[in-house]
Amino acid sequence: MSPGSTHNRRERPAKPALTREGIVTAAVAVMRAEGVERVTMRRLAQELDTGAASLYVYVRDTEELHAAVLDELLAEVALDGDGDWRERLWAVLDSYRAVLFAHPSLARVALVTRLSGPHYLALVEAVLALLDEGGMAPGQAAWAVDVLLLTATATAVEHGSRRERPGAAREHEVLTESLAGVPSGTHPHIAALAGDLVSGPGPARARWAFDALLNGALATPRPASGEDR
Repeated sequence: MSPGSTHNRRERPAKPALTREGIVTAAVAVMRAEGVERVTMRRLAQELDTGAASLYVYVRDTEELHAAVLDELLAEVALDGDGDWRERLWAVLDSYRAVLFAHPSLARVALVTRLSGPHYLALVEAVLALLDEGGMAPGQAAWAVDVLLLTATATAVEHGSRRERPGAAREHEVLTESLAGVPSGTHPHIAALAGDLVSGPGPARARWAFDALLNGALATPRPASGEDR
């Protein structure tokens, strides 16, 4: 080896040490630039100039990595607001829904993964505190937070995924036309409610679902001997 090549090698800056925080930060950057589908161990290894095997010391698998990326995005959820406890709770859940709506692929992660990152826990704590302020019994609140977040997540997945799919607007038109053409003799309830079944897109329908769930949770005690999930 020539002296010149040795000199160049010594001048090369040392790579920063790998950390879980650094891996997640790189994963978020890749997600924002290329989409969550590109957030893989192989892609991150290229980004961090290391071997994929080195990443598994800090992150168990791609599923855990995606969950960590999602938790970083949940830092954007607004946990403070104005108004009474119900209005502030709606604002928190609507902010959560909006973050997931912007990233439907990661929203699907929230449907199938048990999240436990710091920003997710801050979200759960904020919702529980508001339910407590509203006078909901602790046991009911513990179950209600799951239903409220699940509904917000599913709504974001549904509408966010539909937005990304070509022809989604036409699919809605076909559904509307199909419902309008249902004969009242065989499907009297659908025929009578054809317009209402596809009405109220956007925040109005989401707010109604929130109020319906919240009112139900407030009025429905937990079973005396309910089984854990």
